[in-house]
Amino acid sequence: MKTKSLLFLFVLLSLMAFSQTKVNPDDAPIKKSLTYFVNSIKSKQIDQAVNCIYPKFFTIVSKEQMTQILNMTYNNPFMKIEVQDLKFGNIEKPELITGEYFSITHYFLKLKCNVSSLNDEMKKKMNSALTAKYGANNVKYLANEGSYLINASMKACAVSKDKKSWKFVILEKEYKKELVKILPKKILDKF
Repeated sequence: MKTKSLLFLFVLLSLMAFSQTKVNPDDAPIKKSLTYFVNSIKSKQIDQAVNCIYPKFFTIVSKEQMTQILNMTYNNPFMKIEVQDLKFGNIEKPELITGEYFSITHYFLKLKCNVSSLNDEMKKKMNSALTAKYGANNVKYLANEGSYLINASMKACAVSKDKKSWKFVILEKEYKKELVKILPKKILDKF
């Protein structure tokens, strides 16, 4: 009886483990496209990164403005931001809504932000802004380098017509009012 109970328990645990590790076949192309986007930013190929953004987003912010924003963020000589690592979290199963597939994608970036050229007042403001955005536990100041290490938990909406090539909209609560114009309500309700 004891052997049968142990065998039943082993089979049950195996089934539970297997069911949790089932991979969604749509995950790989989403990961590939998002990795390309992040690597474009990492290598300072800003035009390439802008091409990874969902085209309807440019009805809110023009392509030229987006290029400027990314250049000011990642090619700024006063505050060097370096993308060090990308890890994926949960990627939701894509939903077909009005001819396009939408998937909320969770990912984590490890960023290094060198602020050594800023004055003390600007460093304090930067510290406040970073801790407000990412949380005090996710921001660490390295005094010897004059840099912040940031663990950024991010969300993006991946959008595709064919489930092969994906474009992205970064999801941030402060921009939700603007995103109403381009993303379906069903997707916006999820974040």
